[in-house]
Amino acid sequence: MMNIKKTRRDLHGVLLLDKPQGLTSNDALQKVKRLFNAKKAGHTGALDPLATGMLPICFGEATKFSQYLLDSDKCYRVIAKLGERTDTSDADGQIVSTKPVEVTESQINEALTHFRGDILQVPTMFSALKYQGKPLYEYARQGIVIDREARLITVYKNQFIQFDIKKNELTLEIYCSKGTYIRTIVDDLGERLGCGAHVIYLRRLQVSNYPIENMVTLDALEEMNDKDQLLMPVDSPLQDCPKVILTHAQGDDILLGRTIELDTSNAVETLVRIYQDEQFIGAGIQLFNKLSPKRLISTS
Repeated sequence: MMNIKKTRRDLHGVLLLDKPQGLTSNDALQKVKRLFNAKKAGHTGALDPLATGMLPICFGEATKFSQYLLDSDKCYRVIAKLGERTDTSDADGQIVSTKPVEVTESQINEALTHFRGDILQVPTMFSALKYQGKPLYEYARQGIVIDREARLITVYKNQFIQFDIKKNELTLEIYCSKGTYIRTIVDDLGERLGCGAHVIYLRRLQVSNYPIENMVTLDALEEMNDKDQLLMPVDSPLQDCPKVILTHAQGDDILLGRTIELDTSNAVETLVRIYQDEQFIGAGIQLFNKLSPKRLISTS
């Protein structure tokens, strides 16, 4: 009997997946892509297998704007185990040192002040950052350490939630800029406290301003018939950008790659959402009264 290949669907929009623990982001993406029978899909920034929570999946034309979600701010709930340091800074690694935990809540709160605002962070070796075309974690697994430059990140909030003295488990909520490694914050915090620490639980609560209540699990997706209703609009990755509505003629010029003049003016170069007669057609750059296309969607 001949197998007939199922035709993939052209699907456009963003799904807010609640990624389960133990699954890589790419594995989660492939499962979602299969469930929707979608032709084109991509995720917007990997979560560690240990981590759960919000993983926006972009379909079709929405994949053109996934970079803006990669660059957006994130919010996490994390539980750190004090007294043990691991080689990966999380529970998936090997314990490399064990020390007694003799810290008070006030000492923890004082230490946390050093991990707020603009700080320089050296990325972990167990990251997907590339060196000579290979991710750092491939070198780390071979026992090779590569010199990494410290990067400027911003921690808007690093809030103490609770400290379980019996279990030596510290719960924090961290709201931060792109490129922040929560594992590294926890590892550095453990060193500052003098006892070591590693991540045992990590949940991403939010990406950009997407609503937490719109997240859906893989189990729920598998049970649903009408999954398409869950998709957020194609323009949602740009929800924080100003909106510019053009006439039909202006929109046609933008779609042809032309720079046009607007009635309004921005003194600072600004990324904007562009609409032609209320229909989203892409992203552009406005400087003074000039608007140039940056990333356009197919309107056919």
